[in-house]
Amino acid sequence: MRGLTSVATLMVACTTMIAEADHPPLCLHPENPHYFLFRGKPTILIGSGEHYGAVLNLDFDYVRYLDAVGRDQLTHTRTFSGVYCEPQGAFKIARNTLAPSANRYIAPWARSDQPGYANGGNKFDLSRFDAAYFARLKDFMARASRRGVVVEMNLFCPFYKDAMWQLSPMNAANNVNGVGNVKRTDVYTLDRNGGLLPYHEAFVRKIVTELNAFDNLYYEVCNEPYFGGVTMAWQRRIVDVIVETEKKLPRRHLISLNIANGSAKVENLHPEVSILNFHYASPPDAVAVNYHWRRPIGDNETGFKGTGDTHYRMEAWEFILAGGALFSHLDYSFAAGHEDGTFQYPPQQPGGGNPAFRKQMRILKEFIHGFDFLRMRPDTTTVQSLPKGARARVLSEHGRQYAIYLFGKSSGEMTLALPNGPYAVRWTDVLTGAAIQSRTLDHQGGNARLTLPDYAEDVALSLRRAAPATE
Repeated sequence: MRGLTSVATLMVACTTMIAEADHPPLCLHPENPHYFLFRGKPTILIGSGEHYGAVLNLDFDYVRYLDAVGRDQLTHTRTFSGVYCEPQGAFKIARNTLAPSANRYIAPWARSDQPGYANGGNKFDLSRFDAAYFARLKDFMARASRRGVVVEMNLFCPFYKDAMWQLSPMNAANNVNGVGNVKRTDVYTLDRNGGLLPYHEAFVRKIVTELNAFDNLYYEVCNEPYFGGVTMAWQRRIVDVIVETEKKLPRRHLISLNIANGSAKVENLHPEVSILNFHYASPPDAVAVNYHWRRPIGDNETGFKGTGDTHYRMEAWEFILAGGALFSHLDYSFAAGHEDGTFQYPPQQPGGGNPAFRKQMRILKEFIHGFDFLRMRPDTTTVQSLPKGARARVLSEHGRQYAIYLFGKSSGEMTLALPNGPYAVRWTDVLTGAAIQSRTLDHQGGNARLTLPDYAEDVALSLRRAAPATE
């Protein structure tokens, strides 16, 4: 989809929004709020998506992109709202979807009649919103909805370098409103923002109102707020604005905070924040130290571990089997002109992604949804011993169901502390989803010993309590 949205497309979006009235928005599962409830089903969100520019980059055909995500049967994508974009070449990303070409950037704010925007076209008027932008955004949401894809609407992003700030509509050089004459590190503050706070709040009220009908949505306040001077007081204010706005609207949506790269212990959490998201969360220590919050914990950005699949597959499996509820890989094979996810990026790319990897994520999604995971908890005691070179993650309901992931090529036996009884045992190839080996274990008590099958780098194991044989 190139250029602006047509009237016919808008009609499709409106029809979908009306149909969605039958579905309450994504919410925390009432039986186990570590996980989601979406369209009546317990849900763990798994994605492998583009670099967040699907809406703001007019050269990006988001219909083709969402078709690819739907074919892969993945359920999550992040998108940036359009208040932030990047210069081409940022972070050494080839064909960066967050870096529109000249005159191909669309933002929530309308253009003025004054020339001079840094990347082509007229300056912005922060007092007016762009109807074409919101038409494009709602069409994107509607099409994602029809494919069962949940959208993380990321409202803001810090300016990592001056080059990003120089492209922002909020920069005084790029707007006609006489605001934003500040350093990039002062933009997202309550007291040093150069008059921008009322425009932040007005934008949040606008987008929350426009998207209220959608069920496939949650809001993340700010991507990586631990960079660029973003204050927690400002984030809390944005949370308040979302909540205050939705009190006057039919629907309530979940709100996410991006906590840290890696791991951090969350303190003094705003009571209206429901999702705790981390980046590059390997090992998944963020889950263990924050599990007591009884909220979904996500790993919603990956990268900087090469372009191969192995690390990111391991990161995904370990995070979900540690008790995580969301994994979203940053997939650089999606680019303008290659919205089907076939772009062959250079080896210096700061991450990976490709069709084969997305198939691997589908296998993870299907594996974990094959369990009654609402009844399962992170488990550090069942695996008693492993051969040298292997490590394990376990999610279990003791005595009934065990999801186990082994990483690290090894051979020999593993020892499991299991109650006595019969168990259905299935080893799964994480690259193909095929069963490597299936059998019944008639365990008589004590430690159970299982011989590891032959596998390349990692393998998944399911054990389920089997019905006793009848005479």
